[in-house]
Amino acid sequence: MSHAIPQDLKYTISHEWVKKDIEGHYVVGITDHAQGLLGDLVFVELPVVGNSYEKGDEVAVVESVKAASDVYAPISGEIIAINPELAVQPDLINKEPYTKGWMFKIKASHEKELNELLDAKDYLVAIED
Repeated sequence: MSHAIPQDLKYTISHEWVKKDIEGHYVVGITDHAQGLLGDLVFVELPVVGNSYEKGDEVAVVESVKAASDVYAPISGEIIAINPELAVQPDLINKEPYTKGWMFKIKASHEKELNELLDAKDYLVAIED
């Protein structure tokens, strides 16, 4: 089952998505394409709230029956929230990767890094190669 790629998000080449929330922070998850490659997720290791990361740092791990995969910080900043639902329902990422399957929120330390992310069209081109 393939979901459309939401047009209002920003993406990384490593399959994270980013969306600005109403408070001006950034919600991060992995794309539908990524969860499809991984298969059924059985465990998610989320970052610690209060930790800071640089863009590209390993922040979290998702494990499926097939493989474990790192999740990277799409932008630099401080983790201000994690999705507690994923501890009991990691498959929310499989079912609703762009909504209930969000992973963490980050307070950006360099908002200009968002300009380096892909839009939906460029992400689609990247995953079709």
